[in-house]
Amino acid sequence: MSRRNWRLELPLHLMLVPGIIVVLLFSYGPMVGIVIAFENFIPVKGIFRSEWVGLDHFRYIYNLSETRGVLRNTVFIAFMKIIGGLFAPLVTALLLNEIRKKFYKRSVQTIIYMPHFMSWVIMAGILIDVLSPTSGIVNQVLGWLGFDKVFFLGNDKWFPYVLAITDVLKEFGFGTVVYLAAITAVNPSLYEAAVLDGANRWKQTLHVTIPAIIPITILLTTLALGNVLNAGFDQVFNLYNPSVYSTGDILDTYVYRIGLASAQYGVATAVGLFKSVISLVLISLSYFLAYRFANYRIF
Repeated sequence: MSRRNWRLELPLHLMLVPGIIVVLLFSYGPMVGIVIAFENFIPVKGIFRSEWVGLDHFRYIYNLSETRGVLRNTVFIAFMKIIGGLFAPLVTALLLNEIRKKFYKRSVQTIIYMPHFMSWVIMAGILIDVLSPTSGIVNQVLGWLGFDKVFFLGNDKWFPYVLAITDVLKEFGFGTVVYLAAITAVNPSLYEAAVLDGANRWKQTLHVTIPAIIPITILLTTLALGNVLNAGFDQVFNLYNPSVYSTGDILDTYVYRIGLASAQYGVATAVGLFKSVISLVLISLSYFLAYRFANYRIF
């Protein structure tokens, strides 16, 4: 790089310094705590004076019968959220793209986007009221239709699906905006050529719009695969209860209970480290597959 270019770009590099410092302090600095996964950690003694136990915590976790169930719940719930979170916004964006009245289109975008900004504490309070087996609107409608009322948040069979559906309802508005932005970037001449070839609106969507937004679809899918073991702590913690632990307990809530509630810091850190390693492998694999089969590089 020439000296002139370096002087021009120096202010841009200096602007990165605060962000780099924050990442070092809050992302890389706490990684020292990984050592706790291999120690019988006692807070009074600290990280460097606690007894070293090697892989004992990992063996302990592997031998726990409930660990396999928690891992299975995490993957199952996360996959449902990923699939729903990819298809729901894509379909919604394609439908909104066909609307010609801008006021109506923008109104719908705003309405479906608003829940994204609400915390799960607020959403959980709303869902508890809406899904209540006695006064909830959902069970009232089921009663009017002649169906039995369902305790959605207390039934271990229904609970995982409630988590997936409510997560999609909360977040699909954000994905819809991303897909709509990708659709607006499609070259209009492609649609003109399709019209000249006799393509109707459905065929234009099928042969022009969808192929044009495949890169952004691959990007969102790739980023989502890295979260296979992140089934949503905030959501689950605010909605679950002991009656649904068998199907609703995930790795994050499991770590919370054994780490903070039971003060088994080493075991909790071992579970967290296991989750992080698996997530790193999955997201690296997804990057490779995106480049190998779609010739698409994320960075």
